[in-house]
Amino acid sequence: MNAQPSALPQHLSSLFARADELAAHLDAPLSAITDVPRPEHPRPQLHRRTWLTLNGTWQFETDQGDSGRDRGLVERELAGEITVPFAPETAASGIGDRDFHEAVWYRRTVTVPADWEGLRPMLRFEAVDHDATVWANGVEVARHRGGFTPFAADLSAVPGVGPGADVEIVVRARDPHDVPQARGKQSGRFRPTHALYHRTTGIWQSVWLEGVPVDEIRSLRVLPSLAGRSFAIDVPLSRTTAGTRIEIIASVPGGEDVARAEVRADLDLAPHLELAIPEDALRVWGPGAPELYALTVRLLGADGAVLDEVRSYAGLRSTSLRGNEFRINGEKVFQRLVLDQGYWEESFMTSPTDHAMTADIRLALEAGFNGARLHQKVFEQRMLFWSDLHGYLTWGEFGDWGVEGFGPMGDNQQPTASFIGQWVEAVQRDLNHPSIIGWCPLNETHQVMHDRITQLDVVTQAMYDATKLADPTRPVLDASGYSHRVRGADVYDSHSYEQDPERFRTEQAGLAEGEPFANRRDLAPDQMPFADGSFSLPYAGQPYFVSEYGGIWWNEQEAREAEEAERAGNNAAVSWGYGQRIRSEDELYERFEGLTRVLLEDPGMFAYCYTQMTDVFQEKNGIVDFERGRKLDLARLRAVQEKAAAYEQDA
Repeated sequence: MNAQPSALPQHLSSLFARADELAAHLDAPLSAITDVPRPEHPRPQLHRRTWLTLNGTWQFETDQGDSGRDRGLVERELAGEITVPFAPETAASGIGDRDFHEAVWYRRTVTVPADWEGLRPMLRFEAVDHDATVWANGVEVARHRGGFTPFAADLSAVPGVGPGADVEIVVRARDPHDVPQARGKQSGRFRPTHALYHRTTGIWQSVWLEGVPVDEIRSLRVLPSLAGRSFAIDVPLSRTTAGTRIEIIASVPGGEDVARAEVRADLDLAPHLELAIPEDALRVWGPGAPELYALTVRLLGADGAVLDEVRSYAGLRSTSLRGNEFRINGEKVFQRLVLDQGYWEESFMTSPTDHAMTADIRLALEAGFNGARLHQKVFEQRMLFWSDLHGYLTWGEFGDWGVEGFGPMGDNQQPTASFIGQWVEAVQRDLNHPSIIGWCPLNETHQVMHDRITQLDVVTQAMYDATKLADPTRPVLDASGYSHRVRGADVYDSHSYEQDPERFRTEQAGLAEGEPFANRRDLAPDQMPFADGSFSLPYAGQPYFVSEYGGIWWNEQEAREAEEAERAGNNAAVSWGYGQRIRSEDELYERFEGLTRVLLEDPGMFAYCYTQMTDVFQEKNGIVDFERGRKLDLARLRAVQEKAAAYEQDA
């Protein structure tokens, strides 16, 4: 029987109420059209009043032979319909076809609002998997590679496009399944199995239209300085116009203005401002403390008229490294993380509603976690928005799986150059979220080290360097588990699914001597020259954590029906978890406490990450089930995690 929810502790009730209050002040108003799925603004940290959701019904057609352009699909009506932003593999899309889709097509007529005089209509896609081409009135307006990051098309130069005009939008998404590609947890086989799930093809995040002026604030780059009580803010512009200025105002959400900065905007393509916060208005963002400032950014003309205005928000917080310590706001905060795959049964990688993301954060907090590894995909921006509003720690990651086995052992990982470009897009998109306290571009890149430089080595180093160049303020973990290929990377880690607490303690004991557990593979002497089975460069004294552990395999119904459970246990496409399936819920709590105490009691361990947040299809190791039902007593999990961490002592 599923555990019943227990009474929330007062601090969580207050936190949840505070998050709702902040959302009321910081979120953008809904689009004029609200009778569609996911009607909220997709980009909470940069919004204008002039926007229109394009989610809802689109024409749709599968193009299994990828011959659609030859067959006239750019010009003609399509055969079916789909509900955007849900992928055709999902029930939420109205299609639910889980087969491979080499290419898919979308078509929709969009009317530019009549009151957008003087504005350029920008067609924005939050995520399309995997290679997208976009036409407007038969004219190609955009191409983009990568299934996790946004792109846009400027429609202003398309003949016939203007205020009040109809525009025929056509999108083709190609999604080949037999080439190296960043797929995340999408299975390369027809059926999901083990820790791989169903595929996602085509549009899977929101599509929207935005009216932007010719003099446009293109983005914001906001870097906090807790020591300086200030924000360093760059404002990239579409062009420099004589006499223009940038003005930024910080305010308490829903309250008074507390700081202001202004600078000329006609000298630099990305004007830079220092926004100093007075001492009496200092609000520090931290775990469980979502203290934020609302930002209003205006581009002003020579006559003082507002040429462009965007709304945003920011959090003042710091991350720092001191020896083997990872500090947040100067303090030793133990990170009790949960692995969040971000899947739902009816909608796969797309959250079915905005509320569903909020609910997952609150379930994790209720279970005693203070953050998450947002795993093997680039989550929707609204997930980070709600993380910011809950003081919920996150690690920004990339869905890099999908390049294993395209070369011989020792060169079996083949990430492409596009990985670097896609990752830079993700970092640029999410840079300003205070909830992100670390970056991790790669995960479990199983490839042993030897004396040749490989594609994995080059791409890992490039992704690490690109991250540090884009964001020098956060620590970077070059790869979570297995192949650490960057010498002197900020953070070092391992993954361990050892299920016996005492063996787990023995395995992890080397950290005290500067020789922590590291993932490796046993090799026969003649299996590979100049390789000893190590996946990584040696540990160099960095902050260290076990970034995956647990994964306790538990399903109550299967455990009750023992014979059926044994059959299911032999079929990883039906039921799967790490190690031997336990036989009772009490055994799960005992194992969870035993494994977790090993990490809490290690003074050299700054964090852990438990696998995982929810069951996902056949993977049965979540703290809640796939429908977010109360599979476990979250209060019992919280009680284990509330025990003091040795790392935080004598801070």
